[in-house]
Amino acid sequence: MPRKRATTEETPVVRREDILPDMGDAGSSACLVTIYGPNLGSRFVLDGVREIVVGREPPSELVIPSMVISREHARLYFSKGFYFVEDLGSTNGTFLNDTRVEVPVPLQINDRIRLGTVILKFLTGGDIENLYHEELYNVSITDGLLGIPNRRALSAFLDKEISRARRHERPLSLLMFDIDFFKKINDTWGHLAGDTVLKELISLVSPKIRKEEMLARWGGEEFVAVLPETDHMGAVSVAEKIRSAVEEHSFYFQDEIIKITVSVGVATWDDVFPDANAWIRQADERLYHAKTHGRNLVIGQHATLSLSTGEE
Repeated sequence: MPRKRATTEETPVVRREDILPDMGDAGSSACLVTIYGPNLGSRFVLDGVREIVVGREPPSELVIPSMVISREHARLYFSKGFYFVEDLGSTNGTFLNDTRVEVPVPLQINDRIRLGTVILKFLTGGDIENLYHEELYNVSITDGLLGIPNRRALSAFLDKEISRARRHERPLSLLMFDIDFFKKINDTWGHLAGDTVLKELISLVSPKIRKEEMLARWGGEEFVAVLPETDHMGAVSVAEKIRSAVEEHSFYFQDEIIKITVSVGVATWDDVFPDANAWIRQADERLYHAKTHGRNLVIGQHATLSLSTGEE
């Protein structure tokens, strides 16, 4: 029996503007909020503005004083019911939600526009003032680059979990880790490479942190993971999984492979600590011990782990 001839139908091209809400006039409420970079939390109101150029210095209408920004970096313009973003041949590129902008792309609410290492969020809608204040709150508790809790959010979480551990006499552990020789990455490939590595690191580590736990940015390339209901050896095991996963992973930046390792300090809550800061200091001291004893190590109360040696 002869086979039926296969038929092909042309797949319709779905453009982003076909599935976004039309904003009507350029007078519709819209603004840009800086969520990472200089002037954190500042906003640029777009009401009635049909076109702006974002750059490092005047005559750009939106000036961002950073050397990662080109003099004329990107353009936002209003057309056919949408605001569009367009790169102007910048040195470090314009990215929309981590995708490089090659042609003008329409914007929708909560889009993240990255210019070099600076990140702006696009907000629009009838309740723009509340949206802006909500974003200011998010800026205060979230790291704008990585989208994870910052030190302020971590502090509140620690207070809550320490109180719960005391009340129910349950274990509570903490990991502090950072990237070994991170400065060398910035010096060799630039700060864009450093930011790319940080984001990929968080993507790699986050699945190893349960939803009732917290992974937060302590500062720079240093991170803290809080592990409720986890005793010391359990925390050391989690730390070793993170350490080995990072060592085995290949990080990429502009087709270059960057290999990194992390060092980890582990501390478990004990009522001998007067407060959370003393507890964190113990984890930090163990992290420092790992850095001064060869790096790519996990240091806990009774264990020093590395890929090849196991427990010492």
